[in-house]
Amino acid sequence: MNKAANQIIEIREGRTEDADAIRTLTRDAYAKWVALIGREPLPMSADYQEALKKHRFDLLFVNGTLAAIIETIPSVDHLLIKNLAASPAFQRSGLGKKLLIHAEQLAASSGHSEIKLYTNKLFSESLTFYENLGYLVGREEEFMGGTTVHMNKRV
Repeated sequence: MNKAANQIIEIREGRTEDADAIRTLTRDAYAKWVALIGREPLPMSADYQEALKKHRFDLLFVNGTLAAIIETIPSVDHLLIKNLAASPAFQRSGLGKKLLIHAEQLAASSGHSEIKLYTNKLFSESLTFYENLGYLVGREEEFMGGTTVHMNKRV
């Protein structure tokens, strides 16, 4: 646990009973993008009960309230960040950065030297966020009428 500015911050691994809370947080976090891309981003409709069985989720709590999540998938040569989301009430408070640093530590401790992630090209706020933390654009590809930007970072 880390106490900063009278806040108790705790990160723990997700469990199957967290599926509904993860779904709610993710739907709330991504809702702002629906009008921009004309559809729900894929994380809004994911089956988190099933994803929790296959992927690692780390949940960040602030004073006991679920504030942000990160979903990761190990690969042979890298760790993939499939989803990073913060509750709207906690966005722009540094929690996403905390979870990315956590993922980088997970990657390094698992012997991975690279982290990969992807986001929608229209999510300029997200692209700037990742670039400011050292992620580089690897490639772009067309996806569902838009463009997916694949990014990576050495750890």
